[in-house]
Amino acid sequence: MTSEGIRKTAIVLIQLGREKAASVLKHLNDTEVEAISAEIARLDDIGGAEIDSVMSEFNMLATARAHLAQGGLSFAQGMLESSLGHEKAAEIIARLQAAAVQMPFQFLLRADPAQLRTFIADEHPQVIALVLAHMTPEKASLVLSGLSPALQAEVAHRIAVMDRTSPEIIRSVEASLERKLSSVLHPADMSRVGGVDPLVNIINRSDRVTERQIVEGLEALDAALADDVRSRMFMFEDIVNLEDRSVQMVVRQVDNAELALALKGVSDAVRAKIVGNLSERAGQALLEEVELLGAVRLTQVEEAQQGVIRTIRQLEEQGQIMVRRGSDDELVV
Repeated sequence: MTSEGIRKTAIVLIQLGREKAASVLKHLNDTEVEAISAEIARLDDIGGAEIDSVMSEFNMLATARAHLAQGGLSFAQGMLESSLGHEKAAEIIARLQAAAVQMPFQFLLRADPAQLRTFIADEHPQVIALVLAHMTPEKASLVLSGLSPALQAEVAHRIAVMDRTSPEIIRSVEASLERKLSSVLHPADMSRVGGVDPLVNIINRSDRVTERQIVEGLEALDAALADDVRSRMFMFEDIVNLEDRSVQMVVRQVDNAELALALKGVSDAVRAKIVGNLSERAGQALLEEVELLGAVRLTQVEEAQQGVIRTIRQLEEQGQIMVRRGSDDELVV
């Protein structure tokens, strides 16, 4: 779903009201629900002209679907041409046909990541990359984290540099994988899959060990790509680049014990950024708790830091804070 489509959907759901909007959201996947919910949270003030335009388009599509259900595509097209004219009717029919095309690898939504990993671990890295690029970032990260470090890096590289894949190849891989999974389960000329952004979404939902292994592996395969991936990721040390208001929102939602553990061994700048956004008393108490922890395992610290990062990402997805990354434009204030 494009950013424009997400905005239009958010406007329609607002106009439908809470109960009807909730019933619609039940039919969407997690990624769509998160994106639309974040857009709804950002829509503080919508102009009347935009609302009228979006609702008019929504009503036309709904009417077209009703005609389609009653008498098929030809009947629907004839009714639309009579009321809207040939050009507008053709545009709406094209949208309905595009929406009706099933996206590849839909059966993966019901596949267990652990079982899927068992089935595809011996496949060619390009095949694995193609499959992961069609999965949700959450499930893809679970599959990727269970692969060997060398295979992780190879697959990650192929996801990042993948651009377009022919429908024939996609259908062939899809059919083969669906046959393999059948015992444990159920486009345009060129389909866009993969890219750096999908890879970053997958890495961002992985644990720190997997995250580090993938980035280090990419460094050996393609140093420039590894730098690009790093610039789009949010690392714990990047907290120093957050606005103070954003840091304050984050620390309010993180347990003090987890925050203290996350601060073990970090730079003075990171520690100062967090403590500086607490009251003097709370900041002093946090520093004392950090000292009282004594020696702790690195894995514990990384898990705590990953927990803080998850909170930051959740707030960003909800539109409550803004996280700047290396490729972002400069801000205008």
